[in-house]
Parts: sequence; structure tokens; C-alpha cells
Amino acid sequence: MYSCPTCGRDFDSHRGLSVHHSRVHDDQLPNRACDHCEESFYCDYERKYCSDDCHDEAVSFEGRSNPNYGGGKERTTCELCDQSFEYYPSEKDGVYCPNCVENASWRDPPVISGTDHHSWNGGKLTLSCDVCEATVERYPSAVNGEATLCDRECFEAWLSEEFTGDGHPNWLGGGTGSYGKGWNQVRKRALERDGHACVMCETGADELGRNPDVHQLIPVRAFVESPLLTIEDAHTLDNVVSLCPACHRRAEFGHHSRAELRWRAGVRATPC
Repeated sequence: MYSCPTCGRDFDSHRGLSVHHSRVHDDQLPNRACDHCEESFYCDYERKYCSDDCHDEAVSFEGRSNPNYGGGKERTTCELCDQSFEYYPSEKDGVYCPNCVENASWRDPPVISGTDHHSWNGGKLTLSCDVCEATVERYPSAVNGEATLCDRECFEAWLSEEFTGDGHPNWLGGGTGSYGKGWNQVRKRALERDGHACVMCETGADELGRNPDVHQLIPVRAFVESPLLTIEDAHTLDNVVSLCPACHRRAEFGHHSRAELRWRAGVRATPC
């Protein structure tokens, strides 16, 4: 027989008493006892302690009670000063005591040059310049497989040789041969019109040491390949402009538009 602690009513089972007390008196009866203070309390799930305080007082995480306890500190002798000290094996091997570790004067800096470097792969290679055959040294990472060159002068000589004719990325099969009748006359007129100076940067013949190049806005090959035109049709004053070698190169690569070149040549043009 189970009696209600609030109203005294009797019940045949503890479950019946619990249901009655929660519905009638709006309170759950204790269903377990605290492992620490032994006070009764109610909980819907399995629980050993009635409160966090009881849990903290009953459960210790110090020393061997810690679930990660690995045997505690060990004692050894410092290899530098011969003093005995304690250390945790999980932190480091007990080689040097804390005092010696803090004193960095005994530590040698790591050697990271030559064969001791982590990226060492044999050092520099001894090679020959592909232009003048002078002996040069290069790291393997700097050898690109195209050419070995000792200085800027040899690089320019190699570049000039390699990018001439069919070695040039814009090679289209060769030139058009002689420019034919009328070219020399229109070239002379273009230089006179442009004041013997580049229409883009105004570099003159005195500075260049020669006359500027005369660039054809529509190339001769376009006239040669046309069934309705001849090579002489390319030699008109409105199809040519004077350019220094650098600007001429930029024009050939499309960095100066035909419209801009015509406009600049037109600014310099004088009435016939």
C-alpha cells in the first residue's frame, strides 16, 4: 500500500501514486537518490547527482581521477646543468630543465645553406652560353630549356636570331618581295609630310641616327592577295605613316589603331 504524502490517499502501486501526485498536486514525486548527499529528487532520465554542486564535490579531475591521467610527472636530470627536474611525458622528452630552455644562448642556429637546406637538389649547374659560349652557372630551376645566355647582350642577339623569319610568332610565309614602282616616291613624301619624325612619339631622325620607318596601314600583302588590286595600289600617301622602330613594332602588333595613326599623320599633313 502506498500513501500520498500530500493528501494521505492510499494506492495499490507506486506508479498509481506517482500519476495521482503529478495530476492532482501538480508535482512529481522523487524517483531516485543523490549518490553524494543521498537526498531524494525527481529526474526523467538516469542521473546520479541531484545538482551540479553535488556532482563537482563528488567527482574529481585531479591526479588519477582525471580520465586522461597518464601516470603524472616523471623525474630526470638536465643534460646541460645536471639538475633534477620533473616533466610531463606528453609535453616533451625530459632533456633540458625549464631554466636551461629559457636560456637560448646554448642553442645553435639551424644550418639551412648548401646541402643542409631542405630544398637542396645539387646546387648550380655549369653551362655554356648559347651565343658566345662563355661559361655560366645556373640553378636547375632557372634552366628553362630554351636557351642559356650569359648577359643582356647575348639575350638580345639570341632573341633577334630566333624571332626572325619563320621563327617569329606572326610569320605568314615570307615577304612580298620588292615593293615595286611608286614605293620610293610615296616613302619620301611620307617622311617630308611627317617632318622626318615618328607621328606617335615625335622621335626625329637626328635622335634615331636615321630616318624613321614608313609603315603601311594596310599591308602590301593585302593588295597582292586581292584579285582586283595591284601592289602599286598600296603606295598612296593616306596609307603610310612615319614611325620610330619601337612604335612601328607596337603598330605591327595592333597596339596602335589605323584610325589613330591616320589622325596623327593628318595633323602633320601639309597642303600639296
